[in-house]
Amino acid sequence: MSMKFRAHDTFFIRKGWLSKGMKHVQAKQDVFVDKNENPMDVLGIGANMVKALRYWLQVFGLTEEQNRGRRNQIFTELGTAVYENDRYIEELGTLYLLHYKLVTNKEEATAWYYFFNDFAMSEFSKEDFVTALQGYVMMHDEDSVAIRSLNDDFACIVNTYLPRYKTNPNRISPENNIDCPFGELGLIDILNKKEKTYRKATPSANSFNPWVVLAVIMDQAEGRVEIALNELLTAPKNIGRVFNLDAITMLDILHSIEKKGEIKIIRTAGLDVIHLNHIYTFQECVNNYYATLDDRN
Repeated sequence: MSMKFRAHDTFFIRKGWLSKGMKHVQAKQDVFVDKNENPMDVLGIGANMVKALRYWLQVFGLTEEQNRGRRNQIFTELGTAVYENDRYIEELGTLYLLHYKLVTNKEEATAWYYFFNDFAMSEFSKEDFVTALQGYVMMHDEDSVAIRSLNDDFACIVNTYLPRYKTNPNRISPENNIDCPFGELGLIDILNKKEKTYRKATPSANSFNPWVVLAVIMDQAEGRVEIALNELLTAPKNIGRVFNLDAITMLDILHSIEKKGEIKIIRTAGLDVIHLNHIYTFQECVNNYYATLDDRN
């Protein structure tokens, strides 16, 4: 299988970057490859950042490029929905959806995939993660990967999900835009600052909109109408893994989806499953999520 490391050139996603990228792709599909206009001038960022932004837009599932001919960026269905409904990426639900796209992209964001779906330690240091990731690479890939790339990926993951004010509380005001918006999801926390250890953290159940969680469940169900609770909790790419859920939090979220009439939780006769009352595509769930935001206003 193909794997990719350090494609972000150490630039984690900053506040406002994705919306800036989308705005320019909307105006001009070839913004990243135009020979006449320098993308650095158009986007107002350095060459390496241009490369990183082009990568991030794609691994978050907002845009795609054709493999042949002109490498124009085109919005995905998800990208169009985000651009039309939450252009500045301020909603938690949008962040969760983009996070899901990123951490299930095994080929293009391998370290992210591994961290959320395969890496078993809930408390860890950089060394723990990099050693484990090295083992994973050796098992799955014929080429060896430079240890520096794996270290850089670890730093980038931490920078993505750990809000700056937690690492430097005295030096940073929460308004500072160097922060990554994904820090708001609260998926990584500091365990011990002095020892530089971290832990995976479980977000609160009420931070999830039911449609966002359903989008992932439907995406992974692939047409099945019954799914075991254990699969939801532990299978790679499913809600338990991608959102760091424990069993109690997951059940809380499932109950809120059941209240909406979309699923039935069945815990009888040795069955621990959910039954999907309606079948939707991932994108239909996304559209329903944005519709609930409209109702709110």
